[in-house]
Amino acid sequence: MTVADVVKKLDLKVFSGEKGLDRQVTGGYVSDLLSDVMGRADSGQIWITLQTHKNVMAIASLKDLAAVILVTDHKPEANTAGQSNEEGIPVLGTSLGTFEITGKLYDLING
Repeated sequence: MTVADVVKKLDLKVFSGEKGLDRQVTGGYVSDLLSDVMGRADSGQIWITLQTHKNVMAIASLKDLAAVILVTDHKPEANTAGQSNEEGIPVLGTSLGTFEITGKLYDLING
């Protein structure tokens, strides 16, 4: 499954990083603590968070994540979106809360 498939099936907004929509998704990781994501997330996962600052992209790039989903109508800061475009790692958005979008992503990947 690609990030584009996830965007379509979960009705997500694409804020930036469109050139990475063909990235393969292997799973998901949920955390708002950057050090936790840095230590535990795996390549190819989609990171679900409410963090919007540029350091999100530093971690996403370091861990070779497939994409980042921002919850509850959060929007990426301008420098985050810019870095997303440079790295080709999509930043996506939803109005749903963390619990709801995590369950939907889990069902999509494992269903």
